[in-house]
Amino acid sequence: MFGLGPTELFIIALIVLLIFGAKRLPEIGKGLGGAIREFKKVKKELSGKDSNNQPSSATSQDTEKKDSTLKIEEKVKEKVLEQVPGVKKVMETKKKVDKVKDLVK
Repeated sequence: MFGLGPTELFIIALIVLLIFGAKRLPEIGKGLGGAIREFKKVKKELSGKDSNNQPSSATSQDTEKKDSTLKIEEKVKEKVLEQVPGVKKVMETKKKVDKVKDLVK
């Protein structure tokens, strides 16, 4: 599994447990599971649309693939923000930090 042995996985699990606590882990797991489920659902929907709409030129295929990739990313981002606790707060904090960095420059 990604070149990690059981010792490394145990250490990572222990650190996650210490950071989030035992009460928040089920919430986080449920949110991540829901986000993965939604990602697979969106992927199936878009791949079904791609097989129905076969463009004639290669450049339009590339453009359409890029557009569909952006759509997938936006949908996954929205679902993760909705379902995983704390992610929305972290994203808002990141935006504030970026604004402060821009002001300092």
